[in-house]
Amino acid sequence: MDAEREALQSTAFPEVQTFCQKHGLMFEVVDLRWGIQNTEATDHMTTELCLEELDRCRKTSIGPAFVALLGDQYGPCPVPTLIEEKEWEALRAQLTSRPRDLELVARRFRRDENAVPPTYLLQALGTVEAHGPEEVTLTSVLRSGAQEARRLGLITQEQWHRYHWSVIEWEIDRGLLSLTDGDQGATIFLREIQDLNKHILEDCALKMVDRLADGCLDTDAQNLLSGLKGRIADVQPGVLKAHHLPWSRDLVNPKNKAHARYLKELGEQFVARANHQVLEHLQELEAGRQELAWLYQEIRHHLGLSAEATRIFCGRQELLAQLGQRLRQSDGRPHSPLVLFGPPGIGKTALMCKLAEQIPGLLGRKTVTVLRLLGTSQMSTNARGLLQSICFQLCLAYGLPLPPAQVLEAHARVVQFFHTLLHTVSCRNFESLVILLDSVDDVDSVRRARRVPWLPPKCPPRVHLILSVCSGWQGVLDTMRQTLTDPEAYWEVKPLSGNQGQEMIQLLLASSRRTLSPEQRDLLWASLPECGHPGRLRLAFEEARKWASFTIPAPLASTAREAMHQLCARLEQTHGQLLVAHVLGYIVSSRHGLSEAELKDVLSLDDEVLQVVYQDWSPPSKELLRFPPLLWVRLRRDLGHCLARRPVDGFTLLAIAHRQLAEVVQERYLPGPERAKRHGVLADFFSGAWSQGTKKLITLPLVGKPLNLDRKVAPQPLWFSDTVANLRKLKELPHHLVHSGRIEELKQEVLGSMNWISCRGISGGIEGLLDDFDLYAPHLDCPEVSLVRDALQLCRPAVELRGMERSVLYTELLARLHFFAASHPALVGQLCQQAQSWFRVCPHPVLIPLGGFLQPPGGPLRATLTGCHKGITAMAWSLEEKLLVVGCQDGIVAVWDMGEQQVIHILTGHTGEVRCVEVFAKGTLALSASKDHTLRLWDLLSGQEKFTIWDGGSKSPTDPEIWSLHMDEAKKVVYVASGSKVSAWNLETAELVFCILGDVSDRWMCTAALASRAVLLTVSEVGAVSLWSSATGKLQGRQHLSSVREETPTCGVSVQKQGKMVTGFSKGSISWVSPEGDSLLEKLPEAVRFLVLSEDESLLAAGFGRSVRIFLADSQGFHRFMATDLEHEDIVETASFGPENNLIITGSRDALIQNSYCRGVQCVCFSMDDNYVYAGLKDRSIIVWSVLDGTLLAVQFVHAVVNRIIPTSNGFIAPTRHGYLIRERFQCPSSRTLQQAPLKNFKKAVWKVKSRQREELAAAAGAHQGSRSASAQRNECKSNKRSQVCLLV
Repeated sequence: MDAEREALQSTAFPEVQTFCQKHGLMFEVVDLRWGIQNTEATDHMTTELCLEELDRCRKTSIGPAFVALLGDQYGPCPVPTLIEEKEWEALRAQLTSRPRDLELVARRFRRDENAVPPTYLLQALGTVEAHGPEEVTLTSVLRSGAQEARRLGLITQEQWHRYHWSVIEWEIDRGLLSLTDGDQGATIFLREIQDLNKHILEDCALKMVDRLADGCLDTDAQNLLSGLKGRIADVQPGVLKAHHLPWSRDLVNPKNKAHARYLKELGEQFVARANHQVLEHLQELEAGRQELAWLYQEIRHHLGLSAEATRIFCGRQELLAQLGQRLRQSDGRPHSPLVLFGPPGIGKTALMCKLAEQIPGLLGRKTVTVLRLLGTSQMSTNARGLLQSICFQLCLAYGLPLPPAQVLEAHARVVQFFHTLLHTVSCRNFESLVILLDSVDDVDSVRRARRVPWLPPKCPPRVHLILSVCSGWQGVLDTMRQTLTDPEAYWEVKPLSGNQGQEMIQLLLASSRRTLSPEQRDLLWASLPECGHPGRLRLAFEEARKWASFTIPAPLASTAREAMHQLCARLEQTHGQLLVAHVLGYIVSSRHGLSEAELKDVLSLDDEVLQVVYQDWSPPSKELLRFPPLLWVRLRRDLGHCLARRPVDGFTLLAIAHRQLAEVVQERYLPGPERAKRHGVLADFFSGAWSQGTKKLITLPLVGKPLNLDRKVAPQPLWFSDTVANLRKLKELPHHLVHSGRIEELKQEVLGSMNWISCRGISGGIEGLLDDFDLYAPHLDCPEVSLVRDALQLCRPAVELRGMERSVLYTELLARLHFFAASHPALVGQLCQQAQSWFRVCPHPVLIPLGGFLQPPGGPLRATLTGCHKGITAMAWSLEEKLLVVGCQDGIVAVWDMGEQQVIHILTGHTGEVRCVEVFAKGTLALSASKDHTLRLWDLLSGQEKFTIWDGGSKSPTDPEIWSLHMDEAKKVVYVASGSKVSAWNLETAELVFCILGDVSDRWMCTAALASRAVLLTVSEVGAVSLWSSATGKLQGRQHLSSVREETPTCGVSVQKQGKMVTGFSKGSISWVSPEGDSLLEKLPEAVRFLVLSEDESLLAAGFGRSVRIFLADSQGFHRFMATDLEHEDIVETASFGPENNLIITGSRDALIQNSYCRGVQCVCFSMDDNYVYAGLKDRSIIVWSVLDGTLLAVQFVHAVVNRIIPTSNGFIAPTRHGYLIRERFQCPSSRTLQQAPLKNFKKAVWKVKSRQREELAAAAGAHQGSRSASAQRNECKSNKRSQVCLLV
């Protein structure tokens, strides 16, 4: 059936592959007889592998799982490779009367006492005689013996089949006839040749039918073939596709018109049948799909791995008991998470899984247990996916609301939600919660970070977090120790005892129904003296289970690393060094693993592998060249437990299961040049360079000249369909371009491609896109890439607000990068051109930027940090540790790592708004004060709370609030000012030093601690300035403000070097205040909301409204430093200067998340043709309405309030409060799609146009109803423009 195979390979398979890709599926063809010699195709092991692969396809395939091409040959009957003892005895009894036959069978089969029960194994012959007369005789002898044993009832019908059925009948029976639940994706193509019987009887040389050794027709085989066809027609007639061909001596010849028509019909039938099966199965899956199917799949995945890990478990009972005792002791109080650590392969995963299994018994109460084996699935390889899945599982388990969409958009919000959720669960006091996270070092962000930001330093009561980590693996354990500082939190997992190691081996052997001879057991124990390393024991077992009782094994390696090298050497001996090196090299070189279909495609592009494969025989096709699947399946079977299957992006990927084996592969097969070669072939595959008919040259040994052949590898577009992105290409291609040294290609085709950026962003979110830039940009010495990355960072708020839509992303990037298009044409200019090209063909109404009008990268705005649900009310900068401490309205204190721009701690405890934050002790400690009347001292490195101070009063909301903190590190005292009270607290003992009580009717509005003068200075609501001793709290003097009248103090900041305080007032005044008097410094247009001083007191920031003004210190005080004020997008609440005074961070009650669109219209105008209305809204967006039907056509977020909109011939210009001029063109297709929804937030859009001169509008309306031309209508509309007023309701 070679012609049929090639026809399917050439046309049908690629068509089905494209169809599957459009539905997010991967198409894999498993044809173990393609590309190999006939002797290998009929090999005993090949038959077993075929049946195993058939079972795998039936379990995993969505659609076609089994396709058979059935002609006029029944095929040979393979000799069983293994006969069980009872069956052997039944056969042997029938052969006792035939000594020669019995001697042949006894010589070819050998008893294996290591099997339980014992079996008889077929012994291989030399290559020359393997398929000679003796093999035929052996088959005949066994068949006759089975026939007699079956007649006597000594063996079953199924056992009889083993000696009579051919390979094809076994496969059809397994793939179709033995099924009880329908055809399950099976199709049988039947080829019948007319007048065949006449021709085969005339010519005994024709090989198209089964023949005996003497050339005569094998009538038994033909009868069995007829019976097989009859069974198919009776049991599953619907899957049978029959084709009748005219006789031809060369069987099927594509040059014959009738035969060519047959091959075409065959391909069309296969495509139609396969596509129908795929769609049918997808519809069934969709009908039964659960709302959170992804979550249930994730949970089942980890539970399945856990069950396998604990199937054989021994020892560790004492450690389990100690852990249980620790959990019980800490259940009712806050406590540190627990960390189990040890070297790779010591058994941490099995211990964690066993612990999860025994948690309810260990705690002695009801528990909710969450288990994740990190790195074994897509969601468990990164912190964001991990926390999302855990949060969803906890919400379902405790009946809590699921995380809202706005939380899932940003990792910082997910971290905060996770921490809050732990406290919520703790407060329910219902069931204890235990979260077990195995192999934390396999989380991507942990390996690359200095901290583990999402890890809570303390667990609340009834919440337990248990982690495992490898010691000495990339310093991850040291990273953990920086986050969790309690030494009692760390538990070392030690090796098993020698006896426990032997017990483990015995249990493993028993579970696989194997044993060892005494000599083999002695050799095994001698190779593993006192070995209690479970990973090494598992490797020893995998070797020992292959030993037959008559095997004389070589000594085993004594260490796990040596055992890995021994394994590789054995694989090389069986499969060839080059094939083993390249297969393992590709798997290790991949970023997340490779699917089997991908691996076979990659091997089909590897010329070195193909030249070795086809050195002794020629490939079966002259048009295409592929790697024979059988060679991979054999190697995969021998790799066994060394390969792990991981669900990633909806596919199952292969990865190396053992970290030490991956290291050995790197060392053994991937030195510098070889590593680059492996990545180069992978880059070729994922780029699609040799797909879709593009041929690749190769010189095969037996041909001797270059051949240009199609490798038939999967196409790799960015989008398979409008909604299905090529996730595998997006995640793998940049990785391989970097490591193969193809940097220019990475720059042009990935990081400098608008199509790539938009596809990656839409399919993976803005955080995934930024992660890619952070991962690969360091490999490029290209400032333009940094500009693009910074522009994407600035796009983040708009994307989180509007969603990752292509028009939003293109607008944001074009409006930010247009400034650099001329100066950086190679990459930035190219990106801008690509964005403009997309806008020109955009099928929806869209606003197109004609120039830059958003904050550009490299400008004053560095980044917008989002993630706090409530507004920011206080900030402080830790210069030494590069941390930003942020207080929020909801009582949360968030700690940001400004180097990595991510939240590293979410500090919970306050129940009211955080009003003040102070950092001290070289940036390692922070003190926060809240409206809940508490002060909390935090360790910024570990994220743990050191103590809490209750500053008196009740929890009534009408009581005075804490307004300010003042630190005196030298005296280790903090002064807390709240309303009419100032308290001094000792920072070491948390004891009250003194308390000053003022006049309740004239509250203190500002307080300063002037350390150089040892005084506290307070300014009251009516302008009274009081001086107090900072040591005793005694009054030293009182005076009144003279520089400001009829204004109330609003804020103040102390200037220690000059012993004075700068005070802000309600009408914008800023004054110097000191024990000697006061003087006016500056007048702002609005009330001063806050004053902030830089660390060296050289810069002063004053916040008013949405603006911040910067002042520079001089001999007279401060003078204005910057010509323009810094604008924020909402009311500015606080600010903080960065290191070296080159950075200022502003925080506001940001409305990006909390507010919706259309809070009010700021300005509006008609387009020049009167067809559209452009409106600038107070929520910092511009919208476009249709005058004709009131449809909302477009919405664009511009980050600033627009003061005025002026129409142009094809759009408008609009100045913003940020000082930029927006120039945009509005493009509206003549036939716009009704499904286009520019703003999903609108429930109903209402529009109305009013007029000052009704008679003009009435005339215009009459003109529209008349039969005047379109140009006359436009002129009439324009004449009325001066009288039109647009009201948007």
